[in-house]
Amino acid sequence: MECRFQIFQDNTWKDCALLTLLNPAAGDPRTSCIFEYDLDYAFEPGAEPVSLHFPVTAEMQKLDQWPAFIFDLIPQGSGRTYLLGQLALNDGPTADFPLMCAGAFGPIGRVRVVEAVQYYANHIARHDGGKPLHGFSLEEIIGRGDAFNERMLIHSMLAAGSLGVQGAAPKYLLTTDHEGKWHADGALPDQQAFEHFIVKRPRGKAPNDFKVLKNEASYMKVARAMGLRTSGELRYQDDTLFIPRFDRLVKDNQVLRLHQESVASIAGIVGFETTPSQFNLLKAICSVVDDKLTETIEFLKRDVLNLAMRNTDNHARNTAVQKNDGYVRLTPLFDFAPMYLDPAGIPRAARWYHPDTNKELQHWRDILATLELPDEERNQIRLELYRFGHQLTALEHHMQEAGIDDDIVAFLRPHIAVQIQQLQSLDEEHHGAN
Repeated sequence: MECRFQIFQDNTWKDCALLTLLNPAAGDPRTSCIFEYDLDYAFEPGAEPVSLHFPVTAEMQKLDQWPAFIFDLIPQGSGRTYLLGQLALNDGPTADFPLMCAGAFGPIGRVRVVEAVQYYANHIARHDGGKPLHGFSLEEIIGRGDAFNERMLIHSMLAAGSLGVQGAAPKYLLTTDHEGKWHADGALPDQQAFEHFIVKRPRGKAPNDFKVLKNEASYMKVARAMGLRTSGELRYQDDTLFIPRFDRLVKDNQVLRLHQESVASIAGIVGFETTPSQFNLLKAICSVVDDKLTETIEFLKRDVLNLAMRNTDNHARNTAVQKNDGYVRLTPLFDFAPMYLDPAGIPRAARWYHPDTNKELQHWRDILATLELPDEERNQIRLELYRFGHQLTALEHHMQEAGIDDDIVAFLRPHIAVQIQQLQSLDEEHHGAN
């Protein structure tokens, strides 16, 4: 069993790589496979990798397990459920590869699967053959009109395919045209695209499902006020959240697709059920980014806010890196919300497990001491976190200004206080050591 990959480069999709499973019947990602770049592509000037973990080479690579980047392309959530029905598959690891070969036709980032593009074209031809292309108004999307629901049923695979749209909440990739009409992303030609969005609905029907989604836009406002890297304005309207995509740029009537890859992929994490160490994830980030110190500080500050504001859904696919104009760094923050409220009870997936003892570290003093860094950089990071601790004293004000629900603000006060105390003590410890 095999699949072919294409990459978007120089304003076109190019065949670039092949993956062959050597034991496809097992459906086990920890079995051997062969990954290879097309020779013609490998020798092209400026050829870009499908994963930062797999630089372009002309050599065939026999791997002991499936490459981790494909798990950024395997459908999850509502898109996975839809495709399982379409393919008549039982859920489980054995479904992962065929799901990718049907669902990874237009995912986040700039890599897609040829077989999925073909499957999608056949799927649309069965349902939309000969019908004129038309868009929807914002009111039709928010009102969940019959025509929109029917179109999203047909195109609901668009909720499936990558790291940015994985998860339990129903999500659609939608694109606006120059007249302000909304289209399923894959149904609109690039020349007609104006803006690209992820449109998100509540994970379930419990009151807290709506509460989490309602406050996500406000959480992002707080992150911006605290100086974290963000992009665009999230908008919440009638139980629907509109999230501008940052893996797409529209310039001169052309769509630029940026490389985007989860930290799970760069860290070589195979599968979905993992509880990685934050130390390992940070090490993976530093292995690919251009400015290691800046990105380390950004990563640490994000985790401080996750702890202070109880965003417990911090799994390794909720952090990603991006490449733009040859420069690699963490993407803007995404999936930042009061996930402690989720009715399913979502615990922190990634924690600071000591590399030697595997014991969880819960104080920033101990975490900083364990990071493998030159002392000069460690001191710079300590100073930045100390300053961030003083910024946290304004966090409640920022939350109120952003419109976060009062009961959430009240619940978070002790969690914020813990982070302030820990970070402000870093400077005292530093001076005490001298």
